[in-house]
Amino acid sequence: MSTPSYDYNTQRPHLIIPEYGRNVQRMVEHCLGIEERDKRTYTAKAIIQVIARLNPQLRNSDNFERTLWDHLYIMSEFKLDVDGPFPKPSPEELESKPERVPYPQAPIKYGHYGKLVERMIAQCAEMEAGEKRDAYSLIIANLMKRQFLAWNRDTVPDTIIIKDLAELSKGKVKLAPGAELAHTADLLRAQQQGPRNEVDLRKRPSGGGKKRHRKRKNRY
Repeated sequence: MSTPSYDYNTQRPHLIIPEYGRNVQRMVEHCLGIEERDKRTYTAKAIIQVIARLNPQLRNSDNFERTLWDHLYIMSEFKLDVDGPFPKPSPEELESKPERVPYPQAPIKYGHYGKLVERMIAQCAEMEAGEKRDAYSLIIANLMKRQFLAWNRDTVPDTIIIKDLAELSKGKVKLAPGAELAHTADLLRAQQQGPRNEVDLRKRPSGGGKKRHRKRKNRY
């Protein structure tokens, strides 16, 4: 009794793009065997419609059609010669890696304050002296105190915040005389509660907050 031979995927030709399946790969191989260029181009466009249905998520991309044609050329091992709407890419072009994006290496004086605080201080130092600059410097100081409490939740003296503010601004940003920072307890309470909800603009009932219900007469 002869043993039947089984057809395993491991014995079949390698699929270049497995997501499209073996039938699509056979379509591409059939297209390569067509001698007439016009007929070969017509068949290639039909294959594009098939793989577009198999890969619908690409429709959200900007280069949807260009990507499908690139996949078709890749499955043909760049041997397909048709009149497509896009030029045939080269293997080196598709395998090339993008240039490395440089990571910002700007040093931060105090990590717990962050880079944003330093930018705010630099912007405040360039402002003209006056009430606007005094208000902005107080906002920055309170922000520094809140950032400090995010790392040290016990307490932070206002003198440390004032000293760090002067150091980061090189003595250019100072609080107005008599300005007071927010209390530590208030800042910690705000951090625990998270961002405040929007103000409820609905009218509240009068009369000490109690609603007065009136009985409606039955009209019928």
